[in-house]
Amino acid sequence: MQIIRRPILRGSHRPQATALTIGNFDGVHLGHRALLKAVAARAHQDKMLASLMTFWPHPKQYFATAGSHVPARICSRRDQWQAIAACGIDQLFAISFDRQLAECSAEQFIEQYLVQCIGVRHLVIGDDFRFGAKRRGDFDMLRVAGKQYGFSVESMQSVLHATQRVSSSQVRKALFQGRFNEVEALLGRPYAISGHVIHGRKLGRELGFPTLNIRIDDKQSPLHGIFVVDVCGLGAIDQKPLPAVASLGTRPAVEQGGRFLLEVHLLDWSGQAYGRVVKVTFREKLRDEAHYDSLEALKEQIARDCSQARAYFTKRQEGSSYVEQR
Repeated sequence: MQIIRRPILRGSHRPQATALTIGNFDGVHLGHRALLKAVAARAHQDKMLASLMTFWPHPKQYFATAGSHVPARICSRRDQWQAIAACGIDQLFAISFDRQLAECSAEQFIEQYLVQCIGVRHLVIGDDFRFGAKRRGDFDMLRVAGKQYGFSVESMQSVLHATQRVSSSQVRKALFQGRFNEVEALLGRPYAISGHVIHGRKLGRELGFPTLNIRIDDKQSPLHGIFVVDVCGLGAIDQKPLPAVASLGTRPAVEQGGRFLLEVHLLDWSGQAYGRVVKVTFREKLRDEAHYDSLEALKEQIARDCSQARAYFTKRQEGSSYVEQR
């Protein structure tokens, strides 16, 4: 998938015909995936480029004022873009949401971005899509503009899960409450975070529980706490995920006001991992982060976390064996 950060106006080139959808697509849940797959199917049918226009930062983050609530990002750009590419998208327009775009009228957005820069021929949008300054643009405006500029517009209905509309807000709520089975149902895949392993303070090693330290770009996350996880990326491509325990947050047990970090202790693996990109899949929440009066108390709690994680994986393995025997 090609990433385009600065679309070029038609004056210097003629863009290839494009089937397009637009949105933030945070989490790339089932509703997003339905939109993306519809775009990909139409593009491949009519020999167009399957494309997505998305924005960074989130417009709500741009417009946020001091003290206002900003939705936590469900996934990083790396994880978001990988999920988008898996839906058959050929090119992604990653547009910086700045003052110029925030003040762009709906009419200007259509002419300059959709027509002149991207060359849209077919546009697929969600049923709640709004765009342009003061959110004036909607489906009806796009349909009228399409007749003027020569592109068609299709609106897709929301995807439902258990009678409720699948949304990024619903995913965030389920993540915050540690309901990972529901999260998987909403996303269509288990929830995971990927990133580079970096050097840390080596405190886990001193305590007897060495960790992989993975920096999280966005300090706001719908997840905080201690979790049962499994890890890919430390062996052969076809290697089974490795069982582990993870801490995601600011580590109040060892420092105050610390940086947001994902720390992973592998239960049955040791080796060199610095610089590798690993994928950490979340399975179950064990507890919230906590402060401890001593490192010995922290060490005892980590040992209990590891025991609970081992029990989880043993139970899961027994369940898998039972299904296979049947």
